[in-house]
Amino acid sequence: MDLLRSLPIGLYLEQPVTWLHRIDARVKLGWLLAFLLTPIAANPYWRLGLVVALILLTLLTGLPFRSWRKQMGLILAFGLLSFGITLFAPDGITVLRQPRLPADELAPAPAAPSTTPASPQPSPQPSPQPSPTITPLPQPTNYQYVLFERGSIRVTRRSVELAVRVSTLMFTLIYSTNLYLLTTAPEEITAGLNSLMRPLRRFNLPITELILTLTLSLRFIPLVLEEVQNLVRSVRTRAINWKKLGFRGASQVWSMIAERLLDNLLVRAEQIASAMQVRGFTSPSQHQVKWHQFRLRSRDWLTLVGLVFFWSARMMLGS
Repeated sequence: MDLLRSLPIGLYLEQPVTWLHRIDARVKLGWLLAFLLTPIAANPYWRLGLVVALILLTLLTGLPFRSWRKQMGLILAFGLLSFGITLFAPDGITVLRQPRLPADELAPAPAAPSTTPASPQPSPQPSPQPSPTITPLPQPTNYQYVLFERGSIRVTRRSVELAVRVSTLMFTLIYSTNLYLLTTAPEEITAGLNSLMRPLRRFNLPITELILTLTLSLRFIPLVLEEVQNLVRSVRTRAINWKKLGFRGASQVWSMIAERLLDNLLVRAEQIASAMQVRGFTSPSQHQVKWHQFRLRSRDWLTLVGLVFFWSARMMLGS
């Protein structure tokens, strides 16, 4: 399971159990939706505030530094890269436009020349008109649209706004979801979704079957990674010389590995199905699916009150 443990994104941290672990999964899901929805149509100050809030929340949670160091580092590097690319990219406002109609469309047409021959006379040369000089008008404020310009590098207010919007949105979407997965077990996530989607059973929707499928898929991911790890180790132990095989030989070897991976996964899926049938699970009416027993405690209610204040601050300060 080295491949599973080396993945820096989306892992659940079982120990130590922090105060964020003890909060109800449904309440944390509400906060996650708040972090995902409030950046929409928000000003740059609110977006930057969300980034600072996520970093402070990680520090105040008391999670070990080794558990979120790689995660935050990768996401911050990705956000800074998107910020730099968007900052120096053209903002799209100062694009030159070609007029659709000619400039002298309303000018009078020239008179037709007379048919009577006339003695040629030298046409008078037009006297050169002095080009008008445009004097810059005094500006009432020190506002400047172009903040920095040197050669082909041009930074405007619009490009800075776009860079902040893109980078903060990427960081908020990815890291808030990752922090939720870091402090919430997969079973708690599925149980919380089952509790929130319970009213949909009135419309005869198979909520229990959907949640059970989601739980099995989350549990099946480590099995897939384990099979991939075993196949990679088996290929390494055989010391295959890929240069001598060439493209055709290498493609044949990789096709055989993919076929073996698919066969192993199908065998694992068949084993899981057989285990469920042995335990008597054929339908929700015959086998009761025991989820977590959720109960809102005092800390959960305080977190919900904080969520209400969070949305109120978004309405007043974020727009």
